[in-house]
Amino acid sequence: MQGLNLKYVNEKYDENGVLTEYSLNIPDNFNFGFDIVDEMARLEPEKTAMVWCNEQGEERVFSFADIKKYSNKTANFLKKAGIKKGDIVMLVLKRHYEFWFSIIALHKIGAVALPATAQLTAKDLEYRFNFAGVKGIICTADGEVSDYVDAAQKNCPSLELKVIARGEKKGWISFTREVERADENFPRPTGKEANLTSDPMVMFFSSGTSGMPKLACHDHAYALAHLFTAKHWQNVDPNGLHLTVAETGWGKALWGKLYGQWIMETAVFVYDFDKFDPVDLLSKIEKYKVTSFCAPPTIYRFFIKENLADYDFSSLKYATTAGEALNAAVFNKFYEFTGLKIMECYGQTETTVTLVNLVGTEPKPGSMGRPSPQYEIDLVDDAGMPVPLGEVGEIVVITGEQQPPGLFKGYYNDPERTAAVWHDGYYHTGDTAWRDEDGYYWYVGRTDDVIKSSGYRIGPFEVESALMAHPAVLECAVTGVPDPIRGQVVKATIVLTKNYEPSEELKKELQGFVKQQTAPYKYPRKIEFVSELPKTISGKIRRVEIRERDELKLKK
Repeated sequence: MQGLNLKYVNEKYDENGVLTEYSLNIPDNFNFGFDIVDEMARLEPEKTAMVWCNEQGEERVFSFADIKKYSNKTANFLKKAGIKKGDIVMLVLKRHYEFWFSIIALHKIGAVALPATAQLTAKDLEYRFNFAGVKGIICTADGEVSDYVDAAQKNCPSLELKVIARGEKKGWISFTREVERADENFPRPTGKEANLTSDPMVMFFSSGTSGMPKLACHDHAYALAHLFTAKHWQNVDPNGLHLTVAETGWGKALWGKLYGQWIMETAVFVYDFDKFDPVDLLSKIEKYKVTSFCAPPTIYRFFIKENLADYDFSSLKYATTAGEALNAAVFNKFYEFTGLKIMECYGQTETTVTLVNLVGTEPKPGSMGRPSPQYEIDLVDDAGMPVPLGEVGEIVVITGEQQPPGLFKGYYNDPERTAAVWHDGYYHTGDTAWRDEDGYYWYVGRTDDVIKSSGYRIGPFEVESALMAHPAVLECAVTGVPDPIRGQVVKATIVLTKNYEPSEELKKELQGFVKQQTAPYKYPRKIEFVSELPKTISGKIRRVEIRERDELKLKK
């Protein structure tokens, strides 16, 4: 059919076919479950929606008619179990296909989905249950997470419903059994039970690089805002197969495994694995003939360490990345092997695509691209004033009094933290960048990551990019260390590739290498070799933890 999305969008293009203007037509009562999934099931019931496989060799292919059927059965089961409009339900389902049944079912009911990672401990869960007032949880039986839920529940009075998938457990309701029993017809709610587009739909706890996680709340327009993600950034093929590497506990899964892709009528490929293995994932891309691919830079870093010439990438037509800034060295190596230019974008849990290398544009390796036509973007200084070209400023979304489609509603139950980032007509991202004469944005770091040394402002990313071009460096994090003369000096914490060993000679080699790659004043005066970097449970490097460790060492 290829056209379901057209009713929701207004677009204009230049003479080269590059998008220049973009706006959405958003109904007052938009619901992704009914208006996209069920509509696709009506128009093209047999069209493939998902190709799923796991490490054990199991495989299932779901049509849009299947997704409608199982989401309806799940909705009926959950409604019978007491879940109603506005209730908050946590989903801890890894990459199991039950996640897709469940989140769409919650959308249809009008309940609020709260995806979460299976890496959470009992303490993590207790904080999240109580902060959000979680009423129910649908959880995988794989791993220890259900035990952690049981431990946390003792201190969580709001949690009433526990549903377990892929197994049985005392005190839990079986997802498989109850869904099988449920009716497959679920009419769209009316009256007080009907949802408005402005109602809460999904919430995510931020990954928390510093402080306790915040809970970003999105309404039903968020799903439609991701039409842009799939069409103008990931360049998905309505007759292709798209793979985004992300566990369903993180916002990236909804960026790449659900909303925009299905609005664009594209099948999503889901590989259900626990531990990332680059060879394994490369083999799946080859076997299933993935046509478009999206992953964080970390995945690409591991890919280029393998012999990519051993794989047939003839099906792969487009590659994208987000989640962290992409080093130019990784971009160039991947292009050398595949002929594909990785198209980077920038966004947050609180937003959709904010800065982007649009389809049809020429990327600059290492740049996040230019402002998305969905938003009005600027760079401002500490006083909230726009900065000139070439100068570092904080990335802000200009909002006025309006909430642009795709921007969060605010932090749930946290007006103070919402006001701290959203004031004076700006949403403050907390990320800094500079803009070149062509309008491309270049990432510098979080506002509290910028290093101030001898009067210079040094962004960690530019030093990390230089280090990543050296074959000895697998991963690195650059931070500032207090210094009595310079204020701060640059420190690099480095994980080495398997063919290198730590040594003083290697430290000097790396320091000299950075001096050749970038301005000499930016080179790391201190280098520490480690076996792994501290990261959030979403995989982002916690530079704040490295800084705290170094400060403790200085005090001793």
